Amino acid sequence: MKSFLERRIRQQEEEVNSLRSFLEVIDSLLAERSFKQVEIAAPVVTLPRPKLAARVASDNIPILTTDGVRIASILIEQGTLHVIPEPDVILDSESAPLRAFLVGKVLEQMQVKDREGASKGVILPDNILDYDLEQQEGHLKAIHIRNYGDDRRLLELKNAIRWTLRRMYEKTAGKRQTA
Repeated sequence: MKSFLERRIRQQEEEVNSLRSFLEVIDSLLAERSFKQVEIAAPVVTLPRPKLAARVASDNIPILTTDGVRIASILIEQGTLHVIPEPDVILDSESAPLRAFLVGKVLEQMQVKDREGASKGVILPDNILDYDLEQQEGHLKAIHIRNYGDDRRLLELKNAIRWTLRRMYEKTAGKRQTA
């Protein structure tokens, strides 16, 4: 039991360190763009999540590099978030920003929280976050995220996706497919 608790503490400390480094990256990006540091309050988990009835129509949010190059779009339709890279942008579907951060630290953690909430009866099992990655020949073609939750969680996802895709784009040195 003691070793289990020590292992869990180490895991939680590693997660906190990862989240702190993510916040540092966001702070530096904000500082580059606005010259003033934004203080981000600690996230508050509130379950159950209300469904977003207002988001039935499609929202299309471009994802741009810091240089203004459009690398992807986020489409929001009926409770599902779709991330669609631009057709000529090559993004490695096995890259660390995608697998270790977005999937490992963001999506899977949200899924774990939802499963815990469902097991306690706080949310319905049908409302557990679900996602899939669409790949072709080692390249990311799309990300589909269902049951993303409330506006706070949507904002968290959009920021994490934006950060991830920018890092993926930088790692490929802006490679583009030729027609």
